[in-house]
Amino acid sequence: MPNHVEACLTEELLTLLRQERYVTLSTIDHETNAPSVSAISWLYAMDSKTVRFCVESRSAILDNLKQNNQIVITFIGSGSTYAISGRGTIISEEVEDMPIKLGLIECHVEEVKDIMFYGAKIVNDPQFEKTYDAEAALKLDNQVMDAMKKESHE
Repeated sequence: MPNHVEACLTEELLTLLRQERYVTLSTIDHETNAPSVSAISWLYAMDSKTVRFCVESRSAILDNLKQNNQIVITFIGSGSTYAISGRGTIISEEVEDMPIKLGLIECHVEEVKDIMFYGAKIVNDPQFEKTYDAEAALKLDNQVMDAMKKESHE
């Protein structure tokens, strides 16, 4: 049985990607041309064809995207595992009014694929907790989410 493929995020997946969750981001390493995978949590689905995320401004992800803008975002939800393939555009290398230096990236969704292996389902979504000051983490998370949701960035 082939895995289900969509050209955009479904309503169910759109809802999931409007909540903080653990995802992995795959890019092509700018020095080795090998796959590079990073775990991120600052991600927000703007609409069914657009996903934004933030990473530290010093992250190799930014350098990788400057050379090759192909990305894959992988996440677990709704009992399965999904891969969102698309093209990444650096909206800002340094988001204004942030206590830390963050780059903002936008993914233009080209394909959403259910990649779960046959005959299985995920019974528990991954969970994580921030290991630094909870109040500071919440404040920073809210600032980053607000920045990602802005319609325009200069």
